[in-house]
Amino acid sequence: MFTTPAFAQAAGSGSSDFFIQFMPFILILVILYFLIIRPQQRRVKEHKALVDGLRRGDTVVTTGGLVGKIVKVFDDKPEVNIEFAPDVRITVLKQYVSDVRAKGEPAKIKAKPRAKPKTKKSA
Repeated sequence: MFTTPAFAQAAGSGSSDFFIQFMPFILILVILYFLIIRPQQRRVKEHKALVDGLRRGDTVVTTGGLVGKIVKVFDDKPEVNIEFAPDVRITVLKQYVSDVRAKGEPAKIKAKPRAKPKTKKSA
């Protein structure tokens, strides 16, 4: 009696309202992925490649802002020795190297000594 026909008809649509109500949240999550999560994953991947490519002779910058030259890279440890001044060497974790300023020369491959050919002695 007191209910108008327009008010009674509004309660019928349920599934489309649910989707429309959550559309802004879905849109926010998509925007967060492309603006925050994806670039951060790319930076982590680039830093891992930088750390894996460290070699002796590279001039590097640490996260503390120190600039030095790599003297020794440990293969079995996550560390490098960096020389900041003559006779001043510090062992630093590889993850704390933030930038490579100049690449050093590749390590020289040591050639195996050749075996001397055996000569027969004549009597």
